[in-house]
Amino acid sequence: MTNTNKPVSVLLIDDDEINNFISIKLIKKALLNTEIMACLNGKFAIDQLADIQQKDPSKMPDYILLDINMPIMNGWEFLEEFKRRNIDPQGKSKIYIISSSVFSNDINKAKSYPLVKDFISKPLNVEKIKELFEVRAQI
Repeated sequence: MTNTNKPVSVLLIDDDEINNFISIKLIKKALLNTEIMACLNGKFAIDQLADIQQKDPSKMPDYILLDINMPIMNGWEFLEEFKRRNIDPQGKSKIYIISSSVFSNDINKAKSYPLVKDFISKPLNVEKIKELFEVRAQI
């Protein structure tokens, strides 16, 4: 049985600061006990996660919400680097692609990655977030 007092940790990877601000507000509204960290590109997120993995793997985020289109390192490159560097060998983090893309090839590509749990279309709303974290809330 997991400790229900432990906050749900979320890593938001999106280059849109306004979108991050809104997403953080929505996540906090949907889930009261959350710790949210935001990274503006995949490279920064990989560096942060590699650091966490090295220092204390138990602090890996429960959820990673990943945008596709970002400068420096996009979502696909992030997934490749995450896998290549074996950043989360215990599989603690559940990765969801969060994108405004409506292209079926992006959706299918996202679902072709074993690391990716699902593809969620932007904009996020409280209902989508609650649905995403539903399993966690029932524990």
